Amino acid sequence: MPDRTPVLEVNPPDVEGTALPHVSVVLPARDCAELLPDCLAAIDAQTYQGVVDLTVAVAPSTDDTRRVLTDARLGAPMKVPMNVQMNVIDNPAGTTPAGLNAAIAASDGTVVVRVDAQARIPPDYIERAVATMGASEAANVGGVQRPVGGPGLAGVVAAALASPFGAGPAAFRSGRRSGHVDTVYLGVFDRSVLESVGGFDESLERNQDYELNWRLRSAGHSVWLDSGLVVDYVPRAGYRALARQYFAYGAWKRRILLRHPQSLRPRQLAAPALLAGLAVSGVQLFRGRPWGAVVPLAYTGASAIAAARLRPTLRSVNEQLQAMGAFGVMHLAWGAGFWWGRTRRR
Repeated sequence: MPDRTPVLEVNPPDVEGTALPHVSVVLPARDCAELLPDCLAAIDAQTYQGVVDLTVAVAPSTDDTRRVLTDARLGAPMKVPMNVQMNVIDNPAGTTPAGLNAAIAASDGTVVVRVDAQARIPPDYIERAVATMGASEAANVGGVQRPVGGPGLAGVVAAALASPFGAGPAAFRSGRRSGHVDTVYLGVFDRSVLESVGGFDESLERNQDYELNWRLRSAGHSVWLDSGLVVDYVPRAGYRALARQYFAYGAWKRRILLRHPQSLRPRQLAAPALLAGLAVSGVQLFRGRPWGAVVPLAYTGASAIAAARLRPTLRSVNEQLQAMGAFGVMHLAWGAGFWWGRTRRR
């Protein structure tokens, strides 16, 4: 990252006399019937004045994902009748990168906007991203991920994810400033550049976005974070689902680092190092050596401090204790996945 972040004058494109680029939104969908209505409504509410189409790649699902999409296309009274032209295709492979590549191949826009079912893009998302892409000349523009949750544990998990101690200090989580970064949340791509590097790697079920951004940067292109693009993200609501998600993140991160060792960032070793330190501590305590308690006590203390800093959001002591539990689930699951997770394709 450069020492000084360039200052961009990001303004909406001038409609008069300007040929606005055709934008294709691509959305992989699997087992997300409850999330889709709000996601589709956010896509449909875009202020962008150019042509926008939406391609949804549906993986084999166990819920009503396909029915929600069919009703939306037909304008059924589900609060999501789509004004944006929507095309629904099959994703028999079932994975996110396969669905993204299939949706990209089935669309025509010169700008490709990735959206996930858990995302709620703001109304000016496409408009601002296209303007930022023109001003920065970046191959990929992304925004800031803002976890949002409802009452109870869902809100606690969202607050824990928003904490730098929880999900880490990646630039797209803090969003302190705009500029060149290693990766972004979602992504708005120049199609020609995206296709020139081969699109998403379908051998990666997770972390495929980080790996793609590494290839983009290795090919001489830039990835740009626009701190003004803030996207709401609906995280997993329970500890078990959160643990499965982060275990998979850790496992696939190991695979990417073995393939692209130069892409390693120190933050990516924090959870594996924590788990290794706790394992050593356990052995030392078993042998009767009190100093073995240093790592677990230090981690517990740091977790408690981080949870206390969430007090503006989590007011009760019980919620802060639940946040400490969410921290532990994320960190230990990620570390366990890194050391022991399998990465065989479905």
